[in-house]
Amino acid sequence: MEYCSVPVNKPAKPRVARAATRNPKPETRNSTDPKRVAEILRRLDATYPNATCALHHNNGWELLVATILSAQCTDVRVNMTTPELFRRYPDAAHLARAKPEEIEPIIKSTGFFRNKSKSLVGAAKAVTEQFGGKVPDQMDQLLTLPGVARKTANVVLGTWFKKNEGVVVDTHVYRISRRLELTKADNAKDIEQDLMRAVPREKWTDFSHQVIWHGRVLCIARKPKCAECPLENICHAADKTWSTVEIHKSAKP
Repeated sequence: MEYCSVPVNKPAKPRVARAATRNPKPETRNSTDPKRVAEILRRLDATYPNATCALHHNNGWELLVATILSAQCTDVRVNMTTPELFRRYPDAAHLARAKPEEIEPIIKSTGFFRNKSKSLVGAAKAVTEQFGGKVPDQMDQLLTLPGVARKTANVVLGTWFKKNEGVVVDTHVYRISRRLELTKADNAKDIEQDLMRAVPREKWTDFSHQVIWHGRVLCIARKPKCAECPLENICHAADKTWSTVEIHKSAKP
């Protein structure tokens, strides 16, 4: 799933790093030290102010649907698909009466459309029959909905309900949190738990949005723009393209 976040305003221009040195001074410190984490958060705040979810939605139900569709699909494609879907099925009650094969042609371009169609209809029925037509605002209740796992639940809770119940771990958060040595885990579940311990709870949602945007703009997977990165001199990632600090071989994406 590519779950994207974008800033409401254009992100501040990143600070250009200073010239690299031949023999950078080695640094030894705890990578999840609260002071280091606070500095990472401060720089992300300065670079990506007001970052929020890029999936177009007007209510919690539309965000839930869009997030389910975003699995293995770009947010741009989802945003091209949902207007027609919401025009035909404006709420959970309408979608609950549909058959999966009826919505498959509408969402086909998002990929895995057969499974997604079943999940959407199943979620619509559950929301309508079990929760009075309203998307639940509790993690345990959201996880009972077809097609909803923690990542989707975290998106809905954090973005729509403003509840910091967890950290969204998409491909960008997975990769960048490992590069920054905030975790050494190699699966989304453990990475989320590590980030929940390292990052203050009140910043969980903002952190996710900002890191996702950072992964799209600067910390690009194939060729990170390290010379332009506001985190460069506190990042020791093994795949840096330019560095003023010691490289840590274990800091792998």
